[in-house]
Amino acid sequence: MTRTLRHRGPDDEGIFVAPGIGIGHNRLSIIDIAGGHQPISNEDESVWVILNGEIYNYTELRSWLTSRGHQFRTHSDTESIVHLYEEVGEKCFELLRGMFAIAIWDARERRLVLARDRIGKKPLFYGRHNGQFLFGSELKALLALKDFPRTVDAEALSDYWSLGYIPSPKTIYRAARKVRPAHYLVVSNSGVRESCYWKLSFRANEREDEEQWCEEILDTLEEATRIRLMSDVPLGAFLSGGVDSSAVVAMMARTSKSPVKTCSIGFEEEAFNEAAYARDLAMKLGTNHIERTVKPNAIDVIQKLAWHYDEPFADSSAIPTYYVSCAARESVTVALGGDGGDENFAGYPRYYSDTFDNRFRRGLPPRFRAAVFGPLGKLYPPMPWAPRVLRGKYRFQSIAQGPLEGYFASNSVFRPHEKSRILSDDFQASLADYDSLTVMEHHYDEADTDDPLSRIQYVDIKTYLPDDVLVKVDRASMATSLEVRAPLLDHKFMELAASIPSRLKLAGSSGKYIFKKALSSILPRETLERQKHGFGVPVCEWFRGELRQFAYDAIFQNKNDDCLNRSYLEEIWRQHQSRQLDRSAQLWAVLMYMQWQRAFA
Repeated sequence: MTRTLRHRGPDDEGIFVAPGIGIGHNRLSIIDIAGGHQPISNEDESVWVILNGEIYNYTELRSWLTSRGHQFRTHSDTESIVHLYEEVGEKCFELLRGMFAIAIWDARERRLVLARDRIGKKPLFYGRHNGQFLFGSELKALLALKDFPRTVDAEALSDYWSLGYIPSPKTIYRAARKVRPAHYLVVSNSGVRESCYWKLSFRANEREDEEQWCEEILDTLEEATRIRLMSDVPLGAFLSGGVDSSAVVAMMARTSKSPVKTCSIGFEEEAFNEAAYARDLAMKLGTNHIERTVKPNAIDVIQKLAWHYDEPFADSSAIPTYYVSCAARESVTVALGGDGGDENFAGYPRYYSDTFDNRFRRGLPPRFRAAVFGPLGKLYPPMPWAPRVLRGKYRFQSIAQGPLEGYFASNSVFRPHEKSRILSDDFQASLADYDSLTVMEHHYDEADTDDPLSRIQYVDIKTYLPDDVLVKVDRASMATSLEVRAPLLDHKFMELAASIPSRLKLAGSSGKYIFKKALSSILPRETLERQKHGFGVPVCEWFRGELRQFAYDAIFQNKNDDCLNRSYLEEIWRQHQSRQLDRSAQLWAVLMYMQWQRAFA
């Protein structure tokens, strides 16, 4: 099991085995390189711990625990967890500030405790089979057990065709599950108990002073960045030239005594190339900048990533994330990234689209909306070439539905009416009445706010952020043995951002209003005002060019799949090849599903 995860920790390996328990660890050595070997125990070896991630407040915890009589043998952050668990038990996770997947073996109580960080930066999977309870940082660790059952979870696969990823706690297999972010499991002879130790509140503080908000944003971000600079190995940052990564690098430059190492990648296709923006900002901030121009070998990288992601995963930005990780790993072992800015401050264009739709929903009765806008949506042409807010067909369909239903449909890989066509009759019958909308409904209802934008942000922070964005970054970076830290996802920074009224996040059609205003003192105007640019690759043209034959063969010569409707697949393939419609997102999802089958099914 540990050897399947060698890419995550190539520097060291450790195993502890006792009656009824075995825990193993592959280490990427970053803190206390010489003494931080894992698993690590307390003084009498009654508690053993392994950690994937970093605990940023471990020095403060260590001081407090030493004052309580605990004795430390190392200077590693992992050892602080051992003694903290001894001191406060299961409450220990509430006191940790960091990104982590943790396993604790309590020999006295004969119980295993598994915990995952608040946002879900670090993955943690588990499963049960033949009286064994297994866990690991990736699904492939569980699959190392040769007879581990690989029966596909039909509901999880259905979710994939809507979302483009498989949401927690599900995995692609019925026999395996993910520990949910901000949760821990206690496994003992009496069963498995799950507990939640943190929830993000969107109760807005309605004070009017924007300058005070700006000051708090900068102060909290500076602290969140500073504590993530701890490292005994070379450390740097991703720099795309966008607002979020630029904010992190600017904060690093403020707190670092030496020039920050930054890394960016460029592509030959000008529409996907942000390297010049990153280069200009690096010069302004005085960073030690590395730039690599890459020409992706699409076929090779698709097959490589399918193995690293373990389950179907349809976010094509995994490709540039992998390449920028490769470039960074040439000179550093740790890189800071800008993930989280869009979720915290309503930066995605879809938030404006949803707010636009809500204006109609508020003024019109539901029955009227369904009766008028539903038929209009069916009659109106798709216009995929138009800006999102002007695509009348999808606007009308969204307005005809409720706020969550409209948001879900407009952001699905296969919209509900398409999903009923892409799935085979037999597969749909196996789903009975299951609807993937339920993945979001619980979180939408759980949000402690009535503000529509805040509720959608909360849903994204519970679904899209941990199960798409953070999965993408974790697997792509760990494939190169690179650790990525995200100051904008510090839980204290997120708590501050969530308390800011939504009108200060989305002002008109402009997202991140208050965040950009706060950053105006440390970033140039052109960085803050530049139009948002996605981190992508030319998938649309790949399917008509270098990927065409490979994708066709992978999709249409797979005789083992009984999930998809081949006639509808042929229809969307023809639409894309004839340039009638851009079907690249749907074809990419199908291709990555087929590649997962090839690697694991």
